[in-house]
Amino acid sequence: MRKELRKGKGWTGKDCGGGGRLERYGAIEERYCMTVPEAARRLCVSRNFGYELVKRGELPVIRFGKRLLIPRIALERMLEKDVTR
Repeated sequence: MRKELRKGKGWTGKDCGGGGRLERYGAIEERYCMTVPEAARRLCVSRNFGYELVKRGELPVIRFGKRLLIPRIALERMLEKDVTR
């Protein structure tokens, strides 16, 4: 496990691309949904701020019990809509 992803250390956001095992092999692109930490890495924000965005209702989320999943297409559409020109 990479140093910045160890428990208690938090994600540093150095590369803003994640680089986790799943993302490295393109598995994230194939899945319909991603976890809040995965979405936060894609947005280049911290994990905690990702959960704060969910709490505020600013990040599209599907709840399965306690599990929170971000639909990939909804996140992409949200980002396309909010781009200022």
